[in-house]
Amino acid sequence: QVRLVESGGGLVQTGGSLGLSCVASGNTDKINAMGWYRQAPGKQRELVAVITRGGKTIYGTPVAGRFTISGDNAKNTVYLQMNGLRPEDTAAYYCNADYQDGSELTDFWGQGTRVTVSS
Repeated sequence: QVRLVESGGGLVQTGGSLGLSCVASGNTDKINAMGWYRQAPGKQRELVAVITRGGKTIYGTPVAGRFTISGDNAKNTVYLQMNGLRPEDTAAYYCNADYQDGSELTDFWGQGTRVTVSS
């Protein structure tokens, strides 16, 4: 089992920057990757960025080139630096952990943190 606690987020003007952090606790050695997803009102949850334990990163198309994901394995923490924010980035941002115990795969989620970008 894994627990994810997010921090950061808030209100920012268009073009501004924000940073998010997510700390994992529990059986963290079984985490293969961590990342961020977001969900705007009335929309489906979508990928923001993912980083594997080995450091490989994947970005969702809407944020590529503006957001940067990084991780610290020793601290079981993943970060998301968001630059050039736009009103369409407004959403609840959720931390995710891709957990594997043998052949069993499980997704764990944080409680979410809200990001609001004003125009």
